[in-house]
Amino acid sequence: MNELITKLYDKAIVIEDGGDYVFEELDPVKFAELIVRECARVADISDDSGIWIGKTLLTHFGVEE
Repeated sequence: MNELITKLYDKAIVIEDGGDYVFEELDPVKFAELIVRECARVADISDDSGIWIGKTLLTHFGVEE
């Protein structure tokens, strides 16, 4: 997995202390929100014409075309 996606995934882990155990679970809504926020951040720094936004997003997340 791409390092950035791994970091976002780790931020979306919810840790619950059940007393005798610690439970970790991915919060899929939080994970999706983090990805969308990161996409928006990248789009904001891209050129205003919008032509390069898709390519910028693919490159940013390490996704091959």
